[in-house]
Amino acid sequence: MTKAARASAHTPSLSESSEATSAESLALQACDDIDSLHVVRRAYACLEKLIAPQHVNDTEEVCPTRTELGALVRLVNEELQRRIEIADATIQALRVGLGKGCAL
Repeated sequence: MTKAARASAHTPSLSESSEATSAESLALQACDDIDSLHVVRRAYACLEKLIAPQHVNDTEEVCPTRTELGALVRLVNEELQRRIEIADATIQALRVGLGKGCAL
């Protein structure tokens, strides 16, 4: 059955459509959240290897992989950017609140 045939076979009501969109949106957000958790796990594994290697003679155990190091750097950069944006928004709101309204 083609997409057009399925659409004409059942035209969802507004509430059904918004529920489907909401469910789809939540599913996509859940997938993004899981991906984000994987990045954090890799960054944690990287830190763990750098701080407390289990077997000093095993270079694979001591040295984090490029993927783990990349995850750590991305995570730190994203968090730094997030905090800069929050601080900037706070300063802008403060300026507006004080009646200055000028941009940085």
